[in-house]
Amino acid sequence: MRHGKSDWSVNVSDQDRPLTERGRRQATEAGRWLERHGGALDLALVSPAERANTAWTLAAAELSEPPPVRSERGAYTFDGLDLLALVRSLGQERRVVLVGHNPACEEMVELLTGQRPEMKTSALAVIELPDWRSPGTLVTHGRPPS
Repeated sequence: MRHGKSDWSVNVSDQDRPLTERGRRQATEAGRWLERHGGALDLALVSPAERANTAWTLAAAELSEPPPVRSERGAYTFDGLDLLALVRSLGQERRVVLVGHNPACEEMVELLTGQRPEMKTSALAVIELPDWRSPGTLVTHGRPPS
């Protein structure tokens, strides 16, 4: 999941950039989509950036059973190879949501599936993997309405 639309009008560091009102609505809609289509999750890996944390907090509020959350410094990257390394370091968690940034999200999906969907703000991509090291299948992707 990519974070929602961020607010570039405030004078803060990149990590401290908040979501816009639209981004907050997008994150809530992403959570509703996950509740309907995502199934039970084992873990949420979330970038420590403010916009990613807020997006996940809003999305998780829509889940009947939110998973444990791990703020993951490695998810604050704009490089798909970094995200791929993070995913491949996972242990027994089987159903994971990663809340990160572009272009890393698009690149990681491409590295895992050979397909590169457009990951606009609050977009989701669902990937099935036989294990954390093998290529996977892009099951669905898109962005819920905001």
